[in-house]
Amino acid sequence: MQTSSKNKFADGLSGAVFGFCVWPAATVAMVAPLVAGGCAPQRVATPRADTEAAEKIRANLLIGTSASGSTPEAAASTGTGWGTLKGRFLFAGVPGAARALAVDKDTEVCSKGGMKLVDRSLIVDPVTKGIANVVVFARKASRVKNASPSTTPVVFDQKQCEFLTPVLAARVGQPIDVHNSDPIGHNTNIAGSSFNQLVPSGQGTVYKPESETGMPTAVTCNIHPWMKAYAVFRKDGYVAVSGADGTFTLADLPAGEIIELQVWHERSNGPNGALGLEQPDLKWTPKGRFQIQLQPDEVKDIGTLDVPASVIGT
Repeated sequence: MQTSSKNKFADGLSGAVFGFCVWPAATVAMVAPLVAGGCAPQRVATPRADTEAAEKIRANLLIGTSASGSTPEAAASTGTGWGTLKGRFLFAGVPGAARALAVDKDTEVCSKGGMKLVDRSLIVDPVTKGIANVVVFARKASRVKNASPSTTPVVFDQKQCEFLTPVLAARVGQPIDVHNSDPIGHNTNIAGSSFNQLVPSGQGTVYKPESETGMPTAVTCNIHPWMKAYAVFRKDGYVAVSGADGTFTLADLPAGEIIELQVWHERSNGPNGALGLEQPDLKWTPKGRFQIQLQPDEVKDIGTLDVPASVIGT
C-alpha cells in the first residue's frame, strides 16, 4: 500500500525536528536520550582558561621588576662587580701645523703680548704622539656604581678669549662653574641646551645639565666667534676624555656583561665625529663603536690605538 504524500511529509518532519534541532530522521532515535535539554550536548566544548599557567607566565614577566617600579628591561643585568677600561690614542703620522685664528676684536686682551691664538681641533704631543681630547663613553650601561652625580663643580673657564678646556665632560646634574677670568665679558652658548648666557668679567655662573648629549655638542662665544669648545654630558657618568699623552681611563664600568663604547674626535671624518679605526680584535665599526666585557675588579688595557691621518684629517 502506498503512503500518501501527506503522511510522508509528516514522517519526515517528525524525523527532522526534535527538540528544535534539525537532524536526519535516522539519527533521531540514537540521540533522543541526549537531547532532553536541547542541542547543547552536540556543541564543541568552550576552551577553559588555565588560570594556574597564566599566573606562572605573569610571574615570569614580572621577574626583574624592582620595588621602585623599574621595568624588567631597565633592571636586566647578567653581570656583577665593576671593572676599569684603559687605552691610548696615538697619531700615526706627522700632523700639520696648527693654523692661526682670525682674532679681530678685543685684541688688547685676546692677543695680549703678541700671543697668537691657534686652532686646537687637533692637539698631538710632539714627543709621545698622543692625541688629546678624544672622547670615549658608554652608549648604555645596565648598572651604575655611583647612583648620584658629584656635587663638586667642574670648572669651565675662559681666559685670553679662549676656553681653557677644549672638551668638557660632566655627568647630567653635576654643577658646572662657567667662569670668566678675562677683564672683558664673554657669552657662553652650549648648543642643544638652554644655557646661553653673558658671563661678566671676573665672574661665573653655575649650570647643571638636565639631559645627556648623544655626541659632544659645540660650545661657543657669540661675542668672540673664534672661541670654540665641546661639551659631553652623560647620565651614568661613564665618559672620559684623553689627556695630552693620549691616554684615557673609564673606571667602575659594569663587569660581567657586554658594553658598547662610542669614540669621538672633533676632526674625525666619521659620521657626527665618530672615530672609526681598524681594530678587528675589538670589532671596531666605522661608526666609532667597539665592545668589551670586563671581569669583576679587572683593569683592562686595550693598549695603543693608532689613528691615521686619513681618518682624523690634518
